[in-house]
Amino acid sequence: MKKILFLTLLITTGLFASLRVDTTYSTLGAITKKVGGDLVRVTVLGSSKYDPHFIVPKPSLLAKLNRADLLIMNGGGLELGWLPPLIKNANNAKIQNGAKGFLDISHYIPMIDVPTSVSRGFGDVHAQGNPHYTTDPHLVPLIAKAIAQKLETIDSDNATIYAENLDNFLSEWKMYLTKFDTKMSECKDKKVVQYHELFNYFLRRYNYKSYGTIEPLPGIAPSSKHTIALINTIKKNHIKLILQDVYHERKTAKFIASKTGAKVMLIPHDMGADGSKTLEEYYNTIAKNICR
Repeated sequence: MKKILFLTLLITTGLFASLRVDTTYSTLGAITKKVGGDLVRVTVLGSSKYDPHFIVPKPSLLAKLNRADLLIMNGGGLELGWLPPLIKNANNAKIQNGAKGFLDISHYIPMIDVPTSVSRGFGDVHAQGNPHYTTDPHLVPLIAKAIAQKLETIDSDNATIYAENLDNFLSEWKMYLTKFDTKMSECKDKKVVQYHELFNYFLRRYNYKSYGTIEPLPGIAPSSKHTIALINTIKKNHIKLILQDVYHERKTAKFIASKTGAKVMLIPHDMGADGSKTLEEYYNTIAKNICR
C-alpha cells in the first residue's frame, strides 16, 4: 500500500511539476511557452502597453522574481532602466546575472545599429546596438533555440521534451514564415519615418527605408526645429507612412501627417501592444499596417 501511495505521489508531482520562468516582455514569454509547453509556468514582467525602457519596478515584481527558476531578458540595454535593481533585491541567487537561471537573449542575436561611440550627446543610445530585435519574425527561431538550450540545461530530466517542443515549433514557424514572406513580397519599396527606431529589424529584413525619426535623438522629445526638418524630408522623398508606436505621444505624428499627407499607422512593438494574443497575430498586424 505504501509503495502504491509513493508511486502515486511521484506521478502526481511529475504531472504538475513546472519551472517558474519570468520573461521581461510578452514576445519572449510567448516563445518560451511554445518551447516549454506544460513544463513551464511563464510570467511576463513588463506590460506591452508601456515603454519597454521604463517599466515601473513595482514590489509585486520582486515577489515574482523571488520565486523564479529562470529569468529571460531581452538584453541589449533595453531593461537597463528598471530590471537591475529588481534582480538585486529579489533575493534569488538562481537568477542573478551569470547564474544558471539567467538568460540574456541579445547574446544570441546579430545586433544591428551598433554605435561606434557612446555619449549622452547622442541621446539614450544602446551601446550593444538596437535592442528591438523581436520585431523581426525571422529572429524568432534564434530566440527559441536559445531558450530551449537553457531549459534543457536547468531541467535536464525533461531535455527530450524541450527538444521535441522546439522541433515542432520550428517546423510550424518555418511554414508560417513561408506564407508571411510571400505576402511581404507583394509589399515593396516602402519609405517610412518612425517615432523611435523600434522597427529597424523588420524594415531591414524587408528592404524598407527609414528616413528619420520624430524624436531628434533616442529618448529626446521632438523639437519644433527637428519637426520642420522632418516635414521637409517627408515632402522631398514622397514618404507616405509614419510608424507610430503605442506608448509615445501621438500629437506630433498627427501634426506632421496634416502637413505632408503621410498616413500615421499604429505599429505594435511587442506582442499584445495591439491586443494580439499570438505571435502570428502580432507579426500579421505589423505587416498589415505597414502594407496598407
